[in-house]
Amino acid sequence: MSYPHYGPPAFGQRPLTHPNGTTILVLGILSLVVCMIIGPFAWNMGNKALREIDSSGYYYENRGMVQAGRICGIVGTSIMILMVGGYVLLFGLAALLGGFSS
Repeated sequence: MSYPHYGPPAFGQRPLTHPNGTTILVLGILSLVVCMIIGPFAWNMGNKALREIDSSGYYYENRGMVQAGRICGIVGTSIMILMVGGYVLLFGLAALLGGFSS
């Protein structure tokens, strides 16, 4: 019976890196800085990558990057939802008060 390889790799072995780690981090940061519509994509890709990392049982050196990108995606998505809700509330209130009447 073999056990999963948790923790740092043994001497002479290179730690694994997830191929989408950098992409997820960049998308997460861009969702905060440039365009919040990217946030759900970073969040989804981060969830998928973390499931792959956890199910493999090996040590990945860029797990922190994946987690950071996922969290940035969550924050970007939350800000986007709050902004859209604020705009809907603002325009709804303006329409209710007759601001758009001619």
